[in-house]
Amino acid sequence: MNWRRRRWHARDEGATGSPATDRAHDAGVPIDAEGHVASSDRSDDPAAQGATRGTAVLRGHQQEAQSTGAGLPAHSPPRRDGASEQDTAQERRGRVVAITNQKGGVGKTTTAISLAAALAAEGVAVLLVDLDPQGNASTGLDLRVASGQASTYHVLIDRLPAGEAIIPTGVEHLDLVPSSIDLAGAEVELVAQMNRERRLARALEDVRSNYDVIFLDCPPSLGILTLNALVAADEALVPIQCEYYALEGVSQLLRTIHLVQEDLNAGLHIGGVLMTMFDARTNLSQQVADEIRAFFGDTAYTTVIPRTVRLSEAPSFGQPITVFDPSSRGARAYQRLAREAGQRLGLLEESGADALDDLLGISPGATTGSNRTTV
Repeated sequence: MNWRRRRWHARDEGATGSPATDRAHDAGVPIDAEGHVASSDRSDDPAAQGATRGTAVLRGHQQEAQSTGAGLPAHSPPRRDGASEQDTAQERRGRVVAITNQKGGVGKTTTAISLAAALAAEGVAVLLVDLDPQGNASTGLDLRVASGQASTYHVLIDRLPAGEAIIPTGVEHLDLVPSSIDLAGAEVELVAQMNRERRLARALEDVRSNYDVIFLDCPPSLGILTLNALVAADEALVPIQCEYYALEGVSQLLRTIHLVQEDLNAGLHIGGVLMTMFDARTNLSQQVADEIRAFFGDTAYTTVIPRTVRLSEAPSFGQPITVFDPSSRGARAYQRLAREAGQRLGLLEESGADALDDLLGISPGATTGSNRTTV
């Protein structure tokens, strides 16, 4: 596998970081003759009808947003033609990505840990910030912080410099700002504070130059902690479980992102939508995947994360899936997501086919007439 870091100063002007070619069949996704995710006419299938209703909710929000001039906060590349020197200097800082969805159980923490570890394995300097009072991103890396020890609580409430709360993990190139149970009271304590929604953004300013990317693992809510993450972030990564209720929840998240764009962080956009817990045995998962791709277009990652037992087991061992079982389907899926996300962020570039591409005879970046990446 021939991949390498792309240094910020060596990036070509106007580079967009298009998604890497992925093999969805490794995640158990049916593929048609043209290499697309297979779909069939299931108009009479209750699962298909449910997924379609979920997309109708999303489209209703999109039409409402367009009527106000907001539009869909879609993916936009980190580099722009004709960027000023000030813009270029800002882009050399580590990009901040909020992994968010107010619905619980969609794979936010699993994605935060696994994607961070997979990028770190490629030599990318990664910082993971645990903003969830449950602290699952911390325990998932076998790190437990006792009450009173430096954590995201002290960064937000006591204005502790973020650098003083950073601890190394067992994964090379991956550091963590851990969470603790103290964070559960942060929302109440921040209510009366001035500029409470910008606390995290200011705290991260001093460490952004030390990392290539900073991931924010958000809690399953749209409270002040998630608001701090969205204000601090350059973009949002939205995991969506391949089920009907997950589609309904995204509509509210999109409205929140629009509000943050308008009033607090004009540069915020959706950098990627990730389909998780895909079960190829069910029509519902397939239909939801089709609807998500139809609605979000190229913003949806080609990579699909399958529902696997090994992904569920890894946290109990305090290891990312890429360390716990590197050859599992879940690990391979997150490794491919890391390459795809790394290209979008301008951190990785592809310099040829990997071993699996050679074996399957796949040419990286190949597209069909519909401009969809083949797998």
